[in-house]
Amino acid sequence: MLLWKRNLLACWIGSFVTVAGMSLVVPFLPLYIEQLGVHSIASIARWSGAAFSAAYVFAAIMSPVWGKLADKHGRKVMLLRASIGMAIVVTLTGLVQNVYQLLALRLLIGVISGYLAAAITLVASQTPPEHAGWALGTLSTGSVGGSLFGPLIGGWLADLIGLRHVFYITGFSMFLCFLLTKFLVHEEFSRSTEAQLTNNQVWKMIDKPKMLLAMFLTTLMLQMANFSIEPIITIYVKELLTDMSHVALISGVVVSASGLSIVLAAPQIGRISDRIGPQKVLLVCLVLASLVVIPQAFVQNLWQLTALRFLMGMAIAGLMPSVNTLIKHSVPHAVSGRIYGFNQAAQYVGTIAGPMLGGQMAALCGIRSVFFATSFLLLLNAVWIYVSGKREA
Repeated sequence: MLLWKRNLLACWIGSFVTVAGMSLVVPFLPLYIEQLGVHSIASIARWSGAAFSAAYVFAAIMSPVWGKLADKHGRKVMLLRASIGMAIVVTLTGLVQNVYQLLALRLLIGVISGYLAAAITLVASQTPPEHAGWALGTLSTGSVGGSLFGPLIGGWLADLIGLRHVFYITGFSMFLCFLLTKFLVHEEFSRSTEAQLTNNQVWKMIDKPKMLLAMFLTTLMLQMANFSIEPIITIYVKELLTDMSHVALISGVVVSASGLSIVLAAPQIGRISDRIGPQKVLLVCLVLASLVVIPQAFVQNLWQLTALRFLMGMAIAGLMPSVNTLIKHSVPHAVSGRIYGFNQAAQYVGTIAGPMLGGQMAALCGIRSVFFATSFLLLLNAVWIYVSGKREA
């Protein structure tokens, strides 16, 4: 197997396990907090929100920091650091005795994360340019798959072996990722003096800074669009159902539909971007995604909603690989880790902001307003990218 393909395989597995490890607590986090001595429903809700969000908030803060260190010391080193660090912290999460310890470890998970940004940087830097779109599209399915199947795996394991044992198994899986990275990943890395530059100096090196800002915004908007429906999906499904016996399961299917189509479509759209260029794919996918969102506000039954979510996922599938490919082509290799770190931070912010804004908008203006707002923001993002590209062409 070619070295770049072997790197891709190892980073895909690591990305899947890392994201799954961060998200698998979703279905049973309130139950775990209750086991730790919190019994008030309101308190459980507050602690659950804080524990879940803490990891992503600190991951967003630390991603550029780890990206800069990746440029200094190599991306493989950052993969090893993140995988062994998360293996230890996740395992310790199964040993906590109170919610304060749980929150502290969730904060620490966010601090020591950084696997995704390092994986993207390594794959982008080690893959031949003519295969970059396909490779980055394939890699993106690992993180999407982790976010899709993580909660499902977590809920299943919690019922099967108990809450605490889920953390032990996840920690062991991350340790296996550490070993996989150690022995399979190969990086041709030479340290550059450019890696020592400040963020302002790095920004001056970039030929198209406005386009790069547009890429960060696209990443933020992608996550917000994909996650804005999550806090309201169960309520929306209830409106479309007559039989309420399987609302939670059906809601999970609807949410998972977009993730499944992303996993299926991303590598193929990545191949297309290798042929016609990532910017064209990015613009088309943004417009298509904005158009597919609108009909979701008018569906009359569950199958229409599920089908539209699936189609939306196919449009979204081309966004992240195109963004990462454009960054690869527009940023000096010596500082690419830092730039991918900023982009990953935008993704984490979108993961948090999407459900928050979606829930608030649904409460103030109604559920259907969420779809209109999401469509407008995606279309506005497409216009910004088009204008930025014209000005900096």
